[in-house]
Amino acid sequence: MDGAWRLFALTSWGGIPTLLTGPALHQMRESGRATLVPDPGDGVWIQSVVPDEGGTWYGYYHHERPAVSCGRPDRFVLRLGAARSRNRGRTWEDLGIILEGAPESLACASSNLYVLGGVGDVSAVLAPERRDLYLFFSQYSKAPAEQGVVVARLAWADRDAPAGRVTVWANGAWLPPRQVSSLGEGGAWVHPSGTPLSSASRPFHDQAADADVFWGPSVHWNRHLEQYVMLLNRARDEEFNNEGIYVSFARTLSNPRAWTPPRKILDRGEWYPQVAGLDPMTGTDKDANRRARFFLQGHSKHYIEFQR
Repeated sequence: MDGAWRLFALTSWGGIPTLLTGPALHQMRESGRATLVPDPGDGVWIQSVVPDEGGTWYGYYHHERPAVSCGRPDRFVLRLGAARSRNRGRTWEDLGIILEGAPESLACASSNLYVLGGVGDVSAVLAPERRDLYLFFSQYSKAPAEQGVVVARLAWADRDAPAGRVTVWANGAWLPPRQVSSLGEGGAWVHPSGTPLSSASRPFHDQAADADVFWGPSVHWNRHLEQYVMLLNRARDEEFNNEGIYVSFARTLSNPRAWTPPRKILDRGEWYPQVAGLDPMTGTDKDANRRARFFLQGHSKHYIEFQR
């Protein structure tokens, strides 16, 4: 927000990040495409933005590549990257890929309509003491026990050079990636699979049409509840049709086991539940109070209220 009370936001549709501006949340308008340099190619969705104290924006993006390694370019393999903007989202400097699934975790024979593996759908939250950034994301590994919403951590001091510095929460520990120099000049990083916050009772990739997997987290701090709130999709089939929208709560980011079991708040519903706080000074998709705007698939038709 600038001195004229103008809001800035970023949205992505069809793999193209776009900047929005306006005097109020309900009056946002497109003001041009956000440019990422160098462009990583294919579809890029900048899904989460965290500013530093100096006004630099750090964006965390979902990158979809055709699954050519599986011989199926009509499906996708996902990974997560980071970028930096010094002009409120108009242009972005790509900081590289920070998380991706191991090659052996791909499900090349999957009947999933979109995804054959990888990690995506990220929500990034900076802890109050500003030491660590927590990344909540969807993991689409071949192994059923690895499917669902997973947590990773990046030291905020490493935000300008994040490649190889993200650790993944797995079996109660924060595990680092390993460097594999044979994968390319300068080396590449292979990340461990994380432990999902809620296990999949009917997994993706098993040749059955039905599924039961939580995915697409959106996390914010709720001032009224004095807790973190996570909204989730729950897929009911391999086409990602929603069984419902769910909510989970935690008082801290540092302990992934602190999140409560997800509870349904809406039957079915569109993808990507999200809130936007209404306070003109603090309200964002990371900070809300008792009442907030409720978004599905980038559109808001309703408010949402949180009760203690």
